[in-house]
Amino acid sequence: MTTNADETPKRPRRRAPAGAAVLREDVTEAIRAAVFEELAAVGYARMSIEGIARRAGVGKTAVYRRWRSKLHLVLDVVSAMAVLGLPVPDTGSLEGDLRLLYGVTSRALRHPVASQIIPDLQAEAARSPEIAEALQKAVRDGQDSVASKIVAAAERRGEVRSGVDTDLALDLISGPLYWRSVVIRSPKLPKNYLDTLARATAAALTAL
Repeated sequence: MTTNADETPKRPRRRAPAGAAVLREDVTEAIRAAVFEELAAVGYARMSIEGIARRAGVGKTAVYRRWRSKLHLVLDVVSAMAVLGLPVPDTGSLEGDLRLLYGVTSRALRHPVASQIIPDLQAEAARSPEIAEALQKAVRDGQDSVASKIVAAAERRGEVRSGVDTDLALDLISGPLYWRSVVIRSPKLPKNYLDTLARATAAALTAL
């Protein structure tokens, strides 16, 4: 076979090495769902990669391709869900935004699965600095990314003063509901509690 001198020989295509296939998103989502179910069923300490894989209907290899350990799997999933699970309210008022945020957050915290998982992870966090740091980051990132936008919108509307202490504002927004739902685990919120909380928090932020 001959080629012209002016022609550049074509390089053969390289085949992807074995095991380098693109990870299927449906498998990844099945594993993430299985993590929450397994956490709720047996807790973090007793949870295993084998159990997660069995619940997801996949092999252990599929899990290890995505996460190198049980700890990294749980922290990744919890962190992602904490950030993605909250909407950014846009009702046109500070009190309205807070009320919408509290409604969504309350439902999420009081969900049967979440109510089992969060205390269990908190207990594990007391024994593992790595879990403690990641759990704190997951909770703060999820709440702060939304709460900071609520405060910024209120500042633009003139409902709170310019240059308000953002950290204090975020503590005021996130603290009360988390305390009641997660720390003391009140079985039921009082009637109109979220309306009253939104009104009181808006007043507190205005006073800063």
